[in-house]
Amino acid sequence: MIDRRLHAGTGIKGATKVDATSDKSGNVAKKKRLRDAEATKLRILEAAKSDFAKNGLGGARVDVIAAKANANKRMIYHYFGSKDGLFQTVVENAYMDIRTAEQKLHLDDLEPRDALERLVRFTWQYYLKNPEFITLVNSENLHRAKHVKKSELIKTASRKFVAMVSSILERGVSSGDFRAGIDPVQLNITIAAIGYYYLTNRFTGSIIFERDLMDKGALDQRLEFNIDTIMRLVRA
Repeated sequence: MIDRRLHAGTGIKGATKVDATSDKSGNVAKKKRLRDAEATKLRILEAAKSDFAKNGLGGARVDVIAAKANANKRMIYHYFGSKDGLFQTVVENAYMDIRTAEQKLHLDDLEPRDALERLVRFTWQYYLKNPEFITLVNSENLHRAKHVKKSELIKTASRKFVAMVSSILERGVSSGDFRAGIDPVQLNITIAAIGYYYLTNRFTGSIIFERDLMDKGALDQRLEFNIDTIMRLVRA
């Protein structure tokens, strides 16, 4: 005689095993969807950074960005809400990238003079390696910083950066290397400006001054000039 209870028990165990396998497969599929979604967002942001840097907010087109990202326009609106929302994310990421890189310099571990020289050198090299940062900032200024105004991340990171430069100046005053009374914000603006202006005017400057401003020798000379200018500015 067949014991039905045995078969019933086997059925329950089998069902439990099937459910567990199903749950595991579901979790794997969910993780894959999340990875795919993140990969799509990254492709969109990279394509958008390139197109916005080249054409600005007004000239960039969502369909072109979608095609470059191997995505569809619907996904752009799903993730970012609008072209304006996408531009804000791109600009925010651009600022956060340079602010994060500056913090990684560990300038507080260096002597004040070395720290300031390293910051000037880094800023110049960052602009050279990331030309899209300059064009994105130009575009945002054309729109009167309406996207930056909305970003608490940028504001917080920028305050942290100013505090870091302020600390370098204070340590330099204490060591007798720097003169007192230097505004860290004004110093930051000057460090940025002496590299930013040179690079944004490289084409017209090369014609007006009759030299190739992007020649390696010219770039090296400019970096040394930038360092010398800033160090003279703060010297005690």
